[in-house]
Amino acid sequence: MASRSLSPSRRSCSRRPPGRPRRRSRGELAAASAGSVDNPIAAAADNAPLSVPNPPPVARPKVRRHTISVFVGDESGMINRIAGVFARRGYNIESLAVGLNKDRALFTIVVSGTERVLQQVMEQLQKLVNVLKVEDISKEPQVERELMLIKVSAGPEHRPEIMWLVDIFRAQIVDISEHSLTIEVTGDPGKMVAVQRNLSKFGIREIARTGKIALRREKMGASAPFWRFSAASYPDLEGTIPADSVIAGARDRTVPGETDAYVGGDVYPVEPTDGIRVNQVLDAHWGVLNDDDMSGLRSHTLSMLVNDAPGVLNIITGVFSRRGYNIQSLAVGHAEVEGLSRITTVVPGTDESISKLVQQLYKLVDLHEVKDMTHIPFAERELMLIKIAVNAAARRDVLDIASIFRAKAVDVSDHTITLELTGDLDKMVALQRLLEPYGICEVARTGRIALVRESGVDSKHLRGYSFPL
Repeated sequence: MASRSLSPSRRSCSRRPPGRPRRRSRGELAAASAGSVDNPIAAAADNAPLSVPNPPPVARPKVRRHTISVFVGDESGMINRIAGVFARRGYNIESLAVGLNKDRALFTIVVSGTERVLQQVMEQLQKLVNVLKVEDISKEPQVERELMLIKVSAGPEHRPEIMWLVDIFRAQIVDISEHSLTIEVTGDPGKMVAVQRNLSKFGIREIARTGKIALRREKMGASAPFWRFSAASYPDLEGTIPADSVIAGARDRTVPGETDAYVGGDVYPVEPTDGIRVNQVLDAHWGVLNDDDMSGLRSHTLSMLVNDAPGVLNIITGVFSRRGYNIQSLAVGHAEVEGLSRITTVVPGTDESISKLVQQLYKLVDLHEVKDMTHIPFAERELMLIKIAVNAAARRDVLDIASIFRAKAVDVSDHTITLELTGDLDKMVALQRLLEPYGICEVARTGRIALVRESGVDSKHLRGYSFPL
């Protein structure tokens, strides 16, 4: 049979396209099948796709907890602006403590994040008006303290064990009732967790915590680092002026000899006290009103239970800022329920205005409870770390003054000593005034925290009265 020859046109049409694999003959298929039976591993290796080497894993930056100190001039809305810097970047402020130092405030903020992003946040904070100093003291040796008031259920059968735990953790009982105990604990955050864990089996009713405050530990042989804006910059304590001139208007509050006085705002006491002569420093009795005062203006202590989520603090402080309220004190810490935080703030105002403010706060989605504890007995506490410049001769005198106020020395160097003090505002200012002549380097204070006294005893009526013999 004669073989047919393909025409050039048909020969060109039968060519294999460039992208299509060549069709193998029967002999090649048989050889390939025989090879796969004889050596299946080699055949599988031949048919396997080419392996591309994986790129080395990129090391992610570590997220760690940072303690940021922000020293600011006291100005209306300052708390809201600082909280807004963190809220706009999605950072959740774990704890916040605001302490007043004359007309300036020291913020101690604890937040978790990477070092690179936190550095950018600190640069943004430095751009705010009236921000004097921003620093991250997480990497340096520091004295860190936190204050907690914890209310536990204490029946007669469990009370001896609770008292035993109180002695172990060097805590104090500030209120006692028939079925509960209110305990005050001071220490580092690890101690707070240990106390809470040991008392949880008895039933924790309420917890109020301040944010962490920290001061840098001094190195041996270094010179005392005086801050220009510390308590040492107070004017002469002997000079007095009428209280009305101090608190009548924020813009009229100037100090002779100082040209950098700041406008009072978020954390400055603005309570009027008619006819009282006060020094040109923080008045220790700004929460006390005369009986003949008919204006009704007084300091109100509000306790708020909110969600522990980014931006909540910015929303809460925004309500106060938009309505012109001056926040005298602010403390933010974890609550007794996981996922919730408790905000304790002190706001001046009349009963009617504060009642309207509470109604506005209840409209917020992230807020669970608001309690005005002004007209009911409550236990209040603050925490202060104060660093004093001393030499060998003055150290004994400073320790004697500290023992009178039941303050504890938490850090000592050859030129400074750091004291820890817990109490109310009167106690803080009294110690600060006594230590002025020695020279105060730094002061870190928390805001006020408070819990309702289950015993019903109002201790503020006992202040200033002597016990009958």
